[in-house]
Amino acid sequence: MADAQARDEVVRFTSDLIRIDTTNRGGGDCRERPAAEYTAALLAEAGAEPTLLERTPGRTNVVARIEGTDPAADALLVHGHLDVVPAEAADWSVHPFSGEVRDGVVWGRGAVDMKNMDAMILAVVRAWARQGVRPRRDLVLAFTADEEDSARDGSGFLADEHPHLFEGCTEGIGESGAFTFHDGGGRRIYPIAAGERGTGWIRLTARGRAGHGSKVNRENAVTRLAAAITRIGAHEWPLRLTPTVRAALTELAALYGIDGGLDDVDGLLEKLGPAAALVEATVRNSANPTMLAAGYKINVIPGEAVAYVDGRYLPGGEDEFRATLDELTGPDVDWEYHHREVALEAPVDSPTFARMRAAVEEFAPEGHVVPFCMPGGTDAKQFSRLGITGYGFAPLKLPEGFDYAALFHGVDERVPVEALHFGVRVLDRFLRTA
Repeated sequence: MADAQARDEVVRFTSDLIRIDTTNRGGGDCRERPAAEYTAALLAEAGAEPTLLERTPGRTNVVARIEGTDPAADALLVHGHLDVVPAEAADWSVHPFSGEVRDGVVWGRGAVDMKNMDAMILAVVRAWARQGVRPRRDLVLAFTADEEDSARDGSGFLADEHPHLFEGCTEGIGESGAFTFHDGGGRRIYPIAAGERGTGWIRLTARGRAGHGSKVNRENAVTRLAAAITRIGAHEWPLRLTPTVRAALTELAALYGIDGGLDDVDGLLEKLGPAAALVEATVRNSANPTMLAAGYKINVIPGEAVAYVDGRYLPGGEDEFRATLDELTGPDVDWEYHHREVALEAPVDSPTFARMRAAVEEFAPEGHVVPFCMPGGTDAKQFSRLGITGYGFAPLKLPEGFDYAALFHGVDERVPVEALHFGVRVLDRFLRTA
């Protein structure tokens, strides 16, 4: 079991990593190397042999392998990213890169996304080194760059250029899952991710006839783009249940004693109340307009207008997504992928999922573990190119009123010390037997 030193270290490592500013502003504007060197040094102290890899100078990844006791067992990938999204210090109660520990809470950007998990991994591996513990199967530890943008300098680079480092890996765990979800009625739910919607970020381009703003123009690019964006934003996507989401709804319906729930999914979601938030974003594809750009002067009709849409599609749903966008954009607007990644599905009846469930239930016996599909994406998408089935498992036991989801990319991101202690215990329990 994770000892007292491991519990102290997970807090210290979380705080230290937060203080290393690895803000990823996109377009290559980030430098993860200081955090990677910090991580590699801690691994080396524990007897591991970390490798630092870069596609671009300063965009550093760390990979290390911990040898297991069963050479016939498949290896398990354990991954976390080192970069974070931007934070505006003026908006925060505590400086976002202070790593301050106040009133039993660690504050700062990355506290839940996801330097906490990086710290848990490091604390567990170091505890094993002190105790002479080895896991059952080989563990490949990957601390990645660039997850908060395109992953080209991170997991994508590792999967494409260094696949040999992941030899034997068939499954992996990363963000985000096994956190406490309070339903407001006294139930504590621990969702473990067994799927992700695909990423379909798209660029729309409308072309028309440029001209003077005072003249009638039936070929106005801005008008054409606005019409397409309105159609996309108003579209009602049809219900589609993947195996993971079906399993999640089935377990939630049983937990709440709701009969015949899958015959009327929208009705079931209403009956689930706050717990519906765990699944409602993953019963359909989605497309949300997010950015617009057109023109350079108020009295000039531009010949081109551009918009961006954050699209997400379910496993097996990309063909429907593409066909629907073709229809909604119409003949006057072209669209193309700005960034595309696959949707993922992992079995919820696997031995690995059962072991994750057991590890959570050992330390949170009052909790209810359910599978869920993440509405967004993680590095598991890139690692899936290597045939690695990905789960979201970054355990945290959170107090009621602590809105975990809102803190992802939010102001005043923070994590309770006790949540980190729980996480390192659960991760230790799972990884020993995984």
